[in-house]
Amino acid sequence: MVAAVFHEIHPAESMPIATHSGALNPVKQSATASNDMLKTETAAPALLAAPSRPSRDLSFLWMGIMPPVLGFVLLVLLWMAVSITSKGSIPSPAATFTQAVTIFSDPFYSKGPNDQGIGWNILSSLKRVAIGFGLAAIVGIPVGFMIGRFKFLSSMFNPLISLLRPVSPLAWLPIGLLVFKGANPAAIWTIFICSIWPMIINTAVGVQRVPQDYMNVARVLNLSEWKILTKILFPAVLPYMLTGVRLAVGTAWLVIVAAEMLTGGVGIGFWVWDEWNNLNVKNIIIAIFVIGIVGLVLEYMLIKLATAFTFEEVKS
Repeated sequence: MVAAVFHEIHPAESMPIATHSGALNPVKQSATASNDMLKTETAAPALLAAPSRPSRDLSFLWMGIMPPVLGFVLLVLLWMAVSITSKGSIPSPAATFTQAVTIFSDPFYSKGPNDQGIGWNILSSLKRVAIGFGLAAIVGIPVGFMIGRFKFLSSMFNPLISLLRPVSPLAWLPIGLLVFKGANPAAIWTIFICSIWPMIINTAVGVQRVPQDYMNVARVLNLSEWKILTKILFPAVLPYMLTGVRLAVGTAWLVIVAAEMLTGGVGIGFWVWDEWNNLNVKNIIIAIFVIGIVGLVLEYMLIKLATAFTFEEVKS
């Protein structure tokens, strides 16, 4: 009897145990899953409502735009101060700007050989620079290659270049007038003689800095001098050569203004001198800005050209 009492399982007592162990767990799992779904559904709109915003980089505005603007503002302020202290002998920025609008409203008028618009004067100066610079490139670049390639020629021409290069370009102008018997050829000669030195020197330095391994490979392959020039030297020397071209153009544009002041005719230098004879200071200041802008454009174009033909290791 006692054993029967202890081992007998009552049906009413077994139900709650089975219900507790088997039926309550799915309820909990379904409740947990529904809670996770609710959390996911509530989190998704929050992510959509608040997208990540990229941080604004103001370093370009501060370091790229502000310094030039502040520089021009400082220039205008100094100009105004000088104009006020000079009691009107130096025109103000506002009066110069008004005169510039009048001049550039008709820059290509022509009222005779000595009375032409500023546009024709700029074109005449650029034409002289192009001719003198082109002749200097035709002569200077090959000479630079030969001086850099052959040590004998380098030893022969280096003393002559060191002697003639420091001479002021305007010192060559009387020689040009004597030889060519004309103002225009003399100005072109002056541009030629001042532009040739940077081309010769930079090209020769570029040839001398070609790695010796390249030349050793050329000897092993028994390449001709023409193949060495076109396949090895020219690609390696091109960055140096373009640097010489850029320096030569800047020097030529500086010299042509002074040469035209002395020779006369049509040109931006002669225009400046003619306005000085008329005591028109506003036009002189306008010409100064025009000369600077044209030189800046020429330099920018040559820098872009040099960058396009320069290897990455040279750029860095």
